[in-house]
Amino acid sequence: MTIAPRKQKILAAVIENYIACGEPVGSKTLQNSEDLNVSSATIRNELADLTLKGFLIQPHTSAGRIPTEQGYRYYVDNILEAREPDDGVKRYIENKLQSSFDAPERILKSAGEILSELLSTVAVATTPPGEDARVHRIKFVQTGRYTSMLVLITSSGMVKSRLFRCDFDITPEMLNVFDRSLNEALAGRPLSCVNQPFAQTFAASFGELGLLMPDMLTAVMDACFEASGINIYTSGTTRLLYQSDLDLVSARSILEFLGSESECEKTLGNVPDGTNIYIGRENPSPLLRRSSLISARYTIENQPAGTLALIGSMRFDYKKAVSIIEFTAKTVSQLISELVRKG
Repeated sequence: MTIAPRKQKILAAVIENYIACGEPVGSKTLQNSEDLNVSSATIRNELADLTLKGFLIQPHTSAGRIPTEQGYRYYVDNILEAREPDDGVKRYIENKLQSSFDAPERILKSAGEILSELLSTVAVATTPPGEDARVHRIKFVQTGRYTSMLVLITSSGMVKSRLFRCDFDITPEMLNVFDRSLNEALAGRPLSCVNQPFAQTFAASFGELGLLMPDMLTAVMDACFEASGINIYTSGTTRLLYQSDLDLVSARSILEFLGSESECEKTLGNVPDGTNIYIGRENPSPLLRRSSLISARYTIENQPAGTLALIGSMRFDYKKAVSIIEFTAKTVSQLISELVRKG
């Protein structure tokens, strides 16, 4: 449904005032808006028509109006003009993310913390789905006479490590053999291929030397198995307590969603590329159908990867949220892609 330009201005003014103050918006408030420049009677008539069409509701007879899900949807689709954050916010995001530049997981955790802080809501960051990931590089770091650490780097930049212990002295020469042979065998192979049959075949190809490899190969399989799943990092859960328009049932549903790894993974792992805004009953998860979800996919080497998301009440500052999450996703994409290239 398309509405006339004046109605669009009034709808936008109601929504932006309600987002700012959290109180129903009346004609007197709108009359003070420099953009409208129409009489109070005209504003009242337009508010009544927008209410009749389902874009606004009036909580009480004498109260002002607040947006409905339909009103928010129209605003997001037809009125919202998101812009890049101002230079100060951009520098803050870049500096905070660059301070976590040593590992993709730290970058993602930091991204969630930044989003939660700047937008005062719950933020979630997920690692890329691991089913398509491949082994990029395996490294060994000796930690003791009988112990060593295996470090797995995947094609999506994720890093997993495992300590393993042997019943014999581990020498640098032995680790060099492990390093060279494993990278020759595994570089570019899907993580799902690193399983028990692979370990048995690999060890057998080394004859008697293969008897020294079970602990190391177990560490490799464990690291690949962990890297094949999605890790979920949540920030700002307690901020739900300070969203005055979020009732107890809605807050409890969001917490239930965040507490269910499978529900989070299913929902955030299947959002389309780019930026998406789900409002109320549009949400893919039944647990979020009294809330709003804003998601942005980041990329690695120009390929869609994981998801950054914001979850909260429908009274989101959508303009600010979209600009910040898109810039954060763009910066995350650049930093993780650079880490992968350094590999």
